[in-house]
Amino acid sequence: MSTAPNRTTFSDAVLAWYDQHGRQDLPWQHPRTPYRVWVSEIMLQQTQVSTVIGYFQRFMDSFPDVRALADADADQVLHLWTGLGYYARARNLHKAARQLVDEYGGDFPDTVEDVATLPGIGRSTAGAILAQSRGVRAPILDGNVKRLLSRLHAVPGWPGKKPVENRLWELAEHYTPDRRLADYTQAVMDLGATLCTRRRPDCPRCPVSAWCQARADGNPQDYPGRKPAKEKPVRQTRMLILQHPDGRVWLEPRPPSGIWGGLWCFPQLDPEDRQSSALAERGLDAHDQEALTPFRHTFSHFHLDIEPLLIRVDTTGAGVQDAQGRWISPADPGELGLAAPVKKLLEQLHGPRQAGLL
Repeated sequence: MSTAPNRTTFSDAVLAWYDQHGRQDLPWQHPRTPYRVWVSEIMLQQTQVSTVIGYFQRFMDSFPDVRALADADADQVLHLWTGLGYYARARNLHKAARQLVDEYGGDFPDTVEDVATLPGIGRSTAGAILAQSRGVRAPILDGNVKRLLSRLHAVPGWPGKKPVENRLWELAEHYTPDRRLADYTQAVMDLGATLCTRRRPDCPRCPVSAWCQARADGNPQDYPGRKPAKEKPVRQTRMLILQHPDGRVWLEPRPPSGIWGGLWCFPQLDPEDRQSSALAERGLDAHDQEALTPFRHTFSHFHLDIEPLLIRVDTTGAGVQDAQGRWISPADPGELGLAAPVKKLLEQLHGPRQAGLL
């Protein structure tokens, strides 16, 4: 059985490793402002660092500070988020920026409790923002840190269960040092992301492996415990690709909340909905139509089977103008936030005709 380290021993080992091997040239680290750290932390939820870097840099070019983001149109924000997925993150980022301007004059609060009241920010993200940008002693518990600590102490159970989560928070608090908080916070995230990985932990190179109970037991892959398996339900939808005689297609904004909230999409129909009614509501008549290759889009909690239907329409010149939406060129949709399946279909429309595609 391994012996658990004390706070100083653990943090010294982690920081020494970080000084040699940690990621110290990430764009949000130079400079490490609360705003830049915040945007990066939100983007990094459910997304790899390598993917986020380009999105982060483009986001900063357009919205260099909180006020610029607060003043932006929602479509601008969602457009720059297109492809990152989990779009509620972008909507909450926009809402939080406006709240920061309205309630805090564009600055961030000083406490984890106050930062965690902002839309889309929980305790761990609030801690990461303040620790990295202001050196506040605030523990974090993202997925990487959960994995590291659950293995270190062989904490059984799925972290989604409150008793398990509470135990991991106790450990995170215990090991968080009183110095070099920005570096330590980045270091424990880096350890989980680069060495203490889910499938193939690199125990020989880990700076805390000598104290790791899971390694001593020979079963690090058993921690953290897995979420109980649950089969994802399957839903169906038809996407109507309404094509104008000049080649443009019709997009409409989704409701602000829910799936693809605020993004621009093709009109969608449930299996029982009538296609003719959808066309009539928009003042359009079908000229001809073509069923395209169905495909599946998977969300975190269900599968969506999509049946795209290309409908070449005759316009009446009046009705569609009263509907909320716009005709756009597949080659140049403009600065709109697009749902991933819509972006995929637009690229197919613009690209060469291939067997089984457009």
